[in-house]
Amino acid sequence: MFGGIAKAIFGSSNDRYVKSLDPIVRKINAFEPTISALSDEDLAAQTVKFRERLAAGDSLDSLLPEAFATVREAAKRVLGQRHYDVQMIGGIVLHRGEIAEMRTGEGKTLVATLATYLNALPGKGVHVITVNDYLASRDADWMGRVYRFLGLTVGVIVPNIMDHDRKAAYEADITYATNNELGFDYLRDNMKYERAQMVQRPFNFAIVDEVDSILIDEARTPLIISGPTDDKSELYMLVDAIVKQIVPDDYELDEKQRSVILTEDGTEKVERMLEAAGILQGDNLYDFENTQVVHHLNQAMRANVVFRRDVDYLVKDGKVVIIDEFTGRMMDGRRWSDGLHQAVEAKEGVNIEPENQTLASITFQNYFRMYPKLGGMTGTAATEAGEFYQIYKMNVVTIPTNLPIRRQDDEDEFYKNIEDKFAAIAKGIREKADGGQPILVGTVSIEKSEMLSEFLTREGVEHKVLNARFHESEAHIVAQAGRMKAVTIATNMAGRGTDIQLGGNLEFRMIDEHPDLEIGTPEFDAAAARIKAEIAVEKEAVLAAGGLFVLGTERHESRRIDNQLRGRSGRQGDPGLSRFYLSLDDDLLRIFGPQTAFARMMRSNLGDGEAIVSPWISKAIQTAQKKVEARNYDIRKQVVEYDDVMNDQRKVVYEQRSDIMDADTLDDVVADMRMETVNAIVADACPPNSYPEQWKVEGLKEGAANLLGVTPPIDEWVAEEGIEPEIITERLQEAADAHIAAKVADASPETWAGVQKNVLLQNLDHHWKEHLATLDALRQVIHLRSYAQKTPINEYKSEAFSLFERMLVLIREDVTRVLAHATLNFAPPELPAMPDIFTTHFDPLTGGDDTRDYDGVAAGTITSRIPPNAAPLFPMPEGLGADPAEWGGQISRNAPCPCGSGQKYKHCHGAL
Repeated sequence: MFGGIAKAIFGSSNDRYVKSLDPIVRKINAFEPTISALSDEDLAAQTVKFRERLAAGDSLDSLLPEAFATVREAAKRVLGQRHYDVQMIGGIVLHRGEIAEMRTGEGKTLVATLATYLNALPGKGVHVITVNDYLASRDADWMGRVYRFLGLTVGVIVPNIMDHDRKAAYEADITYATNNELGFDYLRDNMKYERAQMVQRPFNFAIVDEVDSILIDEARTPLIISGPTDDKSELYMLVDAIVKQIVPDDYELDEKQRSVILTEDGTEKVERMLEAAGILQGDNLYDFENTQVVHHLNQAMRANVVFRRDVDYLVKDGKVVIIDEFTGRMMDGRRWSDGLHQAVEAKEGVNIEPENQTLASITFQNYFRMYPKLGGMTGTAATEAGEFYQIYKMNVVTIPTNLPIRRQDDEDEFYKNIEDKFAAIAKGIREKADGGQPILVGTVSIEKSEMLSEFLTREGVEHKVLNARFHESEAHIVAQAGRMKAVTIATNMAGRGTDIQLGGNLEFRMIDEHPDLEIGTPEFDAAAARIKAEIAVEKEAVLAAGGLFVLGTERHESRRIDNQLRGRSGRQGDPGLSRFYLSLDDDLLRIFGPQTAFARMMRSNLGDGEAIVSPWISKAIQTAQKKVEARNYDIRKQVVEYDDVMNDQRKVVYEQRSDIMDADTLDDVVADMRMETVNAIVADACPPNSYPEQWKVEGLKEGAANLLGVTPPIDEWVAEEGIEPEIITERLQEAADAHIAAKVADASPETWAGVQKNVLLQNLDHHWKEHLATLDALRQVIHLRSYAQKTPINEYKSEAFSLFERMLVLIREDVTRVLAHATLNFAPPELPAMPDIFTTHFDPLTGGDDTRDYDGVAAGTITSRIPPNAAPLFPMPEGLGADPAEWGGQISRNAPCPCGSGQKYKHCHGAL
């Protein structure tokens, strides 16, 4: 109570913080008359002056007021848009490495230009990160006009561009990219064999657009680069046939965790079937020898019981295509990891492609924490403010709207079942549309979108459905969702990032209706003026009808996604309406909601087609949402805890790779490895405080021959009176050094350095890959330690550390052995090409995957291709000749071939 009184008198801490930024905004505004008086040339020259001041010792904070005023004036001249004062506050918040929560339609894209320009002045690079490649390209072009006017360079990273274009984009002052592309480029860079092949430069500052989507929703899922393994399709089909014979009584399904386990009776039944099929070793499913069978069985049960066709995936052209859980889009060419995709392929009877093995992985949490400074912006972040601070040390600052909000948020309407609910929704939509009001409908799955579409068709309502489409076409549809009588169904916030303007969007109407007209021509200007007048008239009619009506067909798991949907209405002080329609059959209430008495009471008291509106029900639903949010936070926290262990090891391995690539000579490194190997051989054969007659002489000779490539007179050494292990170590070391010295006597230093570098990098990568596979397997079973009253994460840390130490020993031994037995051909060794890889952003709970590139291969076949003989996906790179014979060295071997064949360069004109 006292807190509420204090808040009413003094304002919240957020209000006080925002108010404290007013003096800075006044300083920015004070520069406006001076800056406005500058010519275009003088305004563009401000960048050079700012950089000179930075070189003289000024800080970015001292430049902020004048720099922000400069960007505001540039935006006025180039885009015809002037930053509001509240947008200046948002820019300050971003510059300080905090999250600006700004409502939809408040101009977040324009706000980002302020902090981006200021932080790009030192020339260390700024990354602006968006949720999809359409928005990255759009914003780079749209806001890039302001940056280029002021003399800064702008790059954009989208899937499938070649490495030299990628590198050029990263070298720009400002780089627009998606979170997936940045993360995968980091992993790919640390799989390359030469510094010149790497595309990224050191991290400086990043601004994350839709920060809640990227740093919260997608942070449940690590980024994984993997390669194909052996074909086990026959085993998948055999296990799938067995799983199809089990009935619900044979297993327990947990919809919350999306897991399924066999009951005791079910286990016995499956054991007999596996035995009859000749798959089971012995008579116990859980014997050590059957570990692989258990894994395949678990994935087959998940595929058949948990994963649903047309909800989690669909079958298209004989392939299982994943549906993204967040956006409802098809993810062509993407695959679930850990054998799940193969299990679904077996379930659907389509061609089964080989499994993948992890080559590199990282979580978004650990990737984005590498930036010295990180800012973010979104319309909804306050509900996860605690997580943002705990994981990323970022505060959430709610920025006031430029104009007061006039949207009306109605209470939820509650129905008995889905059929009643959808009938009421269709009827309500028809009434609103007949009155001229535009309606945006939010659904949670493609299945629900299609069901609603059928109801609307029956009601005779014209509508558009957004799901499983490309980002750009989504943007075109969503941009016109504010037109008279427009009814747009969007699955899981499809089209997020595109502003819905009442009456229509001028830019998109010009693209759609006059694609042939060039900007700046009299014809273009005339058409634009006509459409602008039409939009103004239509906007007045829409305003009179009540503005945009946002209708939610059910509550999402997170309150934040509901708020995002609501926030699409009522932009910039426009009127609007939002309402959610619910039923007891909704997934949220069915799985997480209050059960028993509540459900029975609602079913018995509600008649067919009847609806009730009750704050008590809304509160119960919010409680269910909080449960899910807490559960998802625990999942993300666990992902981070386990990846933190691997992250420490990842840093060590990547730093070692970097040092190896940069070193002119590696003699000292190799000599140290050889010395450690000698010490280990002697220590194993001659334990401390033992007598010579107890030594393992044969083991010592074998180790010397296998690992060091030498056969010294060890029998004679051991027979000497008073011999000590230290003396044997010294003699063996001398023999090993002499053997290497003789081997490289006729080789040039460059050749030997190249051989050492090649061997070191390949061995490091091989053992790191095997180590990752071991850690993956360890993580799947480590929870069993809890039965022994041990904390799984602590056990994982301990085991992972031991495994890492063992990996370093194996690397040391392998490098020593390979170099000892290597035959030099006196030609500089060629470094190996990057392996064929899949890039996946895999969710261990849902299997959702939202990556999209052409690196994926399976059994030598590219999983996602440009159509044969089509025009190249990207124009011929600048400076690249027309003769394919001259392309060598200028194109990444894993990039699409510029000829347009759809194959990788290394499989086409780059084939050796």
